[in-house]
Amino acid sequence: MVYVALTFWLVVVVLTAWGVHRLWIGMMKPRVFNALLLPGTLVAQMGHVLGLLVTGATINNTTLIKDDEEGGPETTPNPEPKIPVVGPIIIGMLPLIACSVAILLVARYLGGSVMTNMDDGVVQKGLPLSLAAFWQLLRDLITQVENFVNATARANIMSWRTILFLYLLACLAIRIAPFPGYLRGSLAAIVLLGIIAAIAASLFGLTDSRVQIGWAVLNLTVAMLLFLLLVSLLVRGSVGLIRIIQTEE
Repeated sequence: MVYVALTFWLVVVVLTAWGVHRLWIGMMKPRVFNALLLPGTLVAQMGHVLGLLVTGATINNTTLIKDDEEGGPETTPNPEPKIPVVGPIIIGMLPLIACSVAILLVARYLGGSVMTNMDDGVVQKGLPLSLAAFWQLLRDLITQVENFVNATARANIMSWRTILFLYLLACLAIRIAPFPGYLRGSLAAIVLLGIIAAIAASLFGLTDSRVQIGWAVLNLTVAMLLFLLLVSLLVRGSVGLIRIIQTEE
C-alpha cells in the first residue's frame, strides 16, 4: 500500500507542478517566469545532465536559459541512451531525485520553523476507494493548504530565512515537472521510486525517523504546490473575468 500511495502522491506533485508552470507561463512573460525559477532549473538540469552521463547518452545544447522569448531550460532532444529500456527511466528519475533532495535540504536548514508548525497532512492516509472518501480527500487537501499558510504565518513571514525558504521551495517544487520530451521516462521513474520507497519502508518501518521525515517533506511539497495552484487559478480567473467585462463595455 505504501508503494501505491507514494506513486499516487508523486503523480499529484508532478501534474500540479506542471499545471502551475503552464498557468503562469500564460499570464506573464515566459522569460521572466523562467528566470525566477533559476535555482530550481539549475538543480533539475544538473540531475538531467547526470542522467545523460550515467546512461551514456549524447549531450547537446544543454543550457539553463535559452536565448529566445521563452528563456526556458534547454535539454538534449532524443539523447539515445546506451542503456536500453532503463536508460530513459534513469534520465527522467534523476531530475526528480535532485529536486527532492534539494527540497529536503532546504526544509532542514531553512524551513525548520515552518516544518515544526505543520500538521501531519494527508499523504500518509489510505487512498480514496469510494466517492465519499474522494470528497473527504479533497476537503483534507484544502485543510492541508490552510495548515501550510498558518504554519508560514506563525514562522514569521518577514524573516529572511522564511522568505528564502518559501522561494527556494516554490522553485524546486515547480521544477519537479518533467522537461519537454521526457514525460514517459518521468512517469516510469515515479513508479520505480514508489517500488524503492515500498522496499525502504519495509526495511526501516513506517515509524522510522528517516521515513517520517520523507513523508513530512512530501506533505510540505504537496501543500506548497496546491497553494500555488489555487493562487494561480484565482489570478488567471480574475484576469479573464476582467477582460470579459472590459470587452462587454
